Amino acid sequence: MDASTSEKVFAALETFRIELPSWGFANTGTRFGKFIQAAAATTTEEKFSDAGQVHLLTGVCPTVALHVLWDCPDGVQNTDDIKRFASRYGVAPGSINPNLFQDQEYKYGSFGNPDESIRRRALQHTKDSIEIAKRLRSRDISFWFADGSNYPGTANIRQRKQWFAEALQDSHRELSPEQRMLVEYKPFEPAFYHTDIADWGMALLLSRAAGPQAKVLVDTGHHYAAQNIEQIVAWLLSEKMLGGFHFNDRRYADDDLTMGSIDPYQVFRIFHEIRFFEWETGQQPDIAYMVDQSHNLKGKIEAMIQTVTMAQQLFAKAVLVDAKKLAAAQTKCNLVEAESVLQDAFATDVRPAIQEWRDSKGLPKDPMEAFRQSGYLERITKERAAKNAHNVSSYA
Repeated sequence: MDASTSEKVFAALETFRIELPSWGFANTGTRFGKFIQAAAATTTEEKFSDAGQVHLLTGVCPTVALHVLWDCPDGVQNTDDIKRFASRYGVAPGSINPNLFQDQEYKYGSFGNPDESIRRRALQHTKDSIEIAKRLRSRDISFWFADGSNYPGTANIRQRKQWFAEALQDSHRELSPEQRMLVEYKPFEPAFYHTDIADWGMALLLSRAAGPQAKVLVDTGHHYAAQNIEQIVAWLLSEKMLGGFHFNDRRYADDDLTMGSIDPYQVFRIFHEIRFFEWETGQQPDIAYMVDQSHNLKGKIEAMIQTVTMAQQLFAKAVLVDAKKLAAAQTKCNLVEAESVLQDAFATDVRPAIQEWRDSKGLPKDPMEAFRQSGYLERITKERAAKNAHNVSSYA
């Protein structure tokens, strides 16, 4: 790799940051049960500790996404504890995620529930979540809704759309000037007949209806097989409505596999569309990069380190696309040359340059090996094993 290429990688890595999810360090399950890991985090403080280890070794994960029900069960009363954890472990609170799907009241929906009292309850929880974000100085409030229906004729789809628009508008009015709402979409699960926010177009329309501080959140697992996610990204960029990502990977549906484990070229293409937009327009879109994965078989901290290092590699590869050459090939309809520009960048081994960048920052060249040699996993396994042993549950 020549000096100019290394410089491009160095410059890209200086700007790239990715947020870790608190729930990715805890024991989570599938529909059929969960497999307990002795070292999994059992408290919010332990989640911060684990996230702090990943940031310490990689240097690019300064924030932790929080789930209100799981990390702030007492609402705003938990914010002082979280501030203390952040100071102790060197990672700040990141996006705040309201929980509008787990409580029994949400069996038939939250913002789309036919029961007005439940809609009010969901809206109040959202306002409480925004207040938590204000107290923690968190910018983004990230919304995912399980609302929908499983059988034809059982829900008034147009009425539910209106209820969603009204609730999101009410929520938007609670934001401080520097805050944003990120509206996520998902085509199915747990709603299998219709989902209230089933695709990026629905999320875009509802975000625009909510107000100027609302943007669309793209979860890479929330798409049908073979769907062109980078086209969605390109359209949202052109509409100035792309707010952030939840990164993971999937083989069939929303599998929550580690980023790039199935199709790294797809993530590269997404990053490329963002970089190409920047090159063409001279604009820097304000995009939050976040991980959203639940690691049921892989060790949780190792899976996070693996994800972060893969994200760095794919982001760096995208930077190496010769945008000027690509634009010229596109104009001439030179298909082979245009495609080769992407393939050549993707085939470049950027790992040596990333290792040099880490070394320049005083970070370990190999974060995974450094973690394995640190003794941290052995220590937390001893400390948490007994607590996790009592956390076993089954599907039935």
